[in-house]
Amino acid sequence: MKAIIVCTSSSHGNTRKVADAIGDVLGAKVVDPGEISPVELAEYDLVGFGSGVYFMALDKRLRAFVDAVPEGQGCEAFVFATSGMSEPSFRPYLRNLGDQLTGKGYELVGGFACRGLDTMGPLALIGGLNKGRPNAEDLTSARGFAEQLRARFD
Repeated sequence: MKAIIVCTSSSHGNTRKVADAIGDVLGAKVVDPGEISPVELAEYDLVGFGSGVYFMALDKRLRAFVDAVPEGQGCEAFVFATSGMSEPSFRPYLRNLGDQLTGKGYELVGGFACRGLDTMGPLALIGGLNKGRPNAEDLTSARGFAEQLRARFD
């Protein structure tokens, strides 16, 4: 299996920690959207797409990258995110990303989310939410998620 993870992680490196944990299990390289062309994803069996959540939206760089991905790639994909709060039902950013990938011909095979330190806006005044997250337990859960993905190819 050849895997890659396209990840944006801006504020505290929360999402990159999760991407690295998943990537270690999958033997996948973790790249920023600026480090790979959307066309190159066709070379992989499994592609992960991850982002932090900023004001109830995934990073605009990841969204622009996915917009540029050609249709008909035909491989498997997964999505993941870190956020300060739960994904609200009225703004399902991970589901929307998964639907967008499915529309481009990917088979969505999973999703993962966990808390991350959030210091956006007024939260900075109180030192943020979810200090110390993602923590060891979150990263263990991310590795478990990746093991399930890897088992699809064993």
